[in-house]
Amino acid sequence: MRLRLLLALTFPVSLFPFPVFAQKRSITFDDYIALKAVSDPQLSPDGKWVAYTVSTPSLQDNRNVARVWVVEVATGRTRQVTNGPGSDRQPRWSPDGKTIAFISTREGGAQVWLLPIAGGDAHKVSSLADGASDPVWFPDGSGLLVVSDIKWPANQEIDQRNGAYPTEARIWTDLLWRHWDDLRAGKRQHLFRVDVATGKATDLTPVDHDVPTIATSGDGDVAVSPDSKEIAVATHSDTVVADNTNVDPCLLPVAGDGPLLCLTWNRGADNTPRYSPNDKWLAYLSMERAGFEADRQRLMLVDRTRVGTRPTEATAGWDQSVGSYTWCPNSKCIYAVVEERGRDNIYRIDIPGFKRTRLVSGGVNTGVQVGPDSKTLVYLHQTNTQPPEVWVSGKALTHHNDSALATLDLPPLEEFGFVGALGDSVFGWSQKPPGFDPARKYPLIYLIHGGPQGAWTDSWGPRWNNQMFAGRGAGFVVAEVNFHGSTGYGQKFTDAISQHWGDYPFEDLMKGLDVVARLPYVDSTRMGAAGASYGGYMVYWIAGHTNRFKVLVDHDGVFNTVSMAGSTEELWFTDWEFAGPVYAPPNRALYEKWSPLNHVSDWKTPMLIVHSQLDYRVDLSEGYQAFTAAKRMGVDAKFLYFPDEGHWVLRPRNRRIWWSTVLDWLEVHLHESAHP
Repeated sequence: MRLRLLLALTFPVSLFPFPVFAQKRSITFDDYIALKAVSDPQLSPDGKWVAYTVSTPSLQDNRNVARVWVVEVATGRTRQVTNGPGSDRQPRWSPDGKTIAFISTREGGAQVWLLPIAGGDAHKVSSLADGASDPVWFPDGSGLLVVSDIKWPANQEIDQRNGAYPTEARIWTDLLWRHWDDLRAGKRQHLFRVDVATGKATDLTPVDHDVPTIATSGDGDVAVSPDSKEIAVATHSDTVVADNTNVDPCLLPVAGDGPLLCLTWNRGADNTPRYSPNDKWLAYLSMERAGFEADRQRLMLVDRTRVGTRPTEATAGWDQSVGSYTWCPNSKCIYAVVEERGRDNIYRIDIPGFKRTRLVSGGVNTGVQVGPDSKTLVYLHQTNTQPPEVWVSGKALTHHNDSALATLDLPPLEEFGFVGALGDSVFGWSQKPPGFDPARKYPLIYLIHGGPQGAWTDSWGPRWNNQMFAGRGAGFVVAEVNFHGSTGYGQKFTDAISQHWGDYPFEDLMKGLDVVARLPYVDSTRMGAAGASYGGYMVYWIAGHTNRFKVLVDHDGVFNTVSMAGSTEELWFTDWEFAGPVYAPPNRALYEKWSPLNHVSDWKTPMLIVHSQLDYRVDLSEGYQAFTAAKRMGVDAKFLYFPDEGHWVLRPRNRRIWWSTVLDWLEVHLHESAHP
């Protein structure tokens, strides 16, 4: 509005025979890829500045280029404080607020650099062979903790066999030799202290474990006590880690002269340790049930002034999970991010009374930082129409994407509900296309989330973006349902999908489809479905159980539950979801019951299959099997393969190929266009 008034005052109206502002238009890939990704807000100790990261995808360089920025809380004035080659990320204020530590790839891989905020050049302080990440300052400012991979053990069988002729071959004898897209054989993740004055790096955890844990990890798994004498770190110390979730917060003397002392006896995942500023409490997040990575995440407190006391749950009686949290500077409260019905809200939890008060709601709000007054909140806020920006106490503080978004027609999500499986209330989102005409009939794209314990939220999709689907060509209506198994609707609802992959969620999805198909502006004869991971599993399941869709898109989906159990890396996942290892005959029956492979004879719907070489969660062979099945059944099928991606497609050029291929496939079959 202010810009419109300024233009009107500056130029005579007669110079503008047409409106000053062009009509808003649909988003394109070029628009989408040019948007800035704002992340990781960090409030200065005096509460006056926020350091954060701004990342821009570069098709030219085929990478995401990140820089550190700062914004003044009082005025909203911003400035970029890092530049040069490589990328800069993870800014962290020194305790005195005079220096920002950050991770940069500008020289010698990812290393810790220090930047004097009052002026001057940044300088490198670490030189770890495999780089550094996740810096945490010691409260006395003498050094930082960082995480780095090291070769483990130093002398390995493959070295002896290679001799003078090195190869890329690997040998391993343990499970979890890879994780997501990372081959872990022959290396460990350890915790290092980096001295600020000398740059000397000391391995504080020279043990045969990943410290902190690489799996069932939390939202920051390393903390230093206020007196700088002790470290709390989430660790999986079992001999075998691939088939269980037994992560514990453990204590380590900073001097490095003692063993890891683990605090909990729970066999579930306990992570994200945080000391209260007054050093009275150690908090952490805890899942009670062993082997279940989507159990309710409880906020636990240990009273450090009373040795031997058992932890107290600060969220007892609550049916929601705490996703992340941070202490108030006065140690009298904790601010927690809690997912609720497709939104991430911020709660204040009083300590020690545990009274809960919801303070920020609507959209998705994460990365909370608390001002010195213990009341001012800085956080990332986003919605389906707004990429993340830094907000302070309910108002936008940064505006990196405002000008780009001003030209785009981005319809908001609309929530709907219905009675689904088990007679439960089920909720979903729908979105109209840009330039919506109520007199028209639009094709429908039905999106299915992964997890399976996940949810569609009112957020800006960094990979699966509703606006990109809705705005393609002549426009699509987009709909999505948070079926049984989704998070944010109570733990019982989340639990319901385990051992029921193909019935309750499928029933919810079909009943939700009935709701949106009856909308007067939806053409129920032109509907397509798309999903990834578990969503991809459901696409394969749908192909064998209904012909309501004209086209399907499957990204990294589970096609054969039996082979998935032997090729995935986190074995506790399939053990939990299908009641145990696949090798026992009673368990094998459940795997077979829910395997899409067994319903291939009913496949008829055209299908695009996307899968990547480095996907160690859902192996590439799942996509190969599905494509072979589709072609042998005479189905119109296409395979999109990425040799350099994992479970997600992240490289800018690959994202460009993904979007053009997926949207063209949907366009061809729903708008009945010619094949490209």
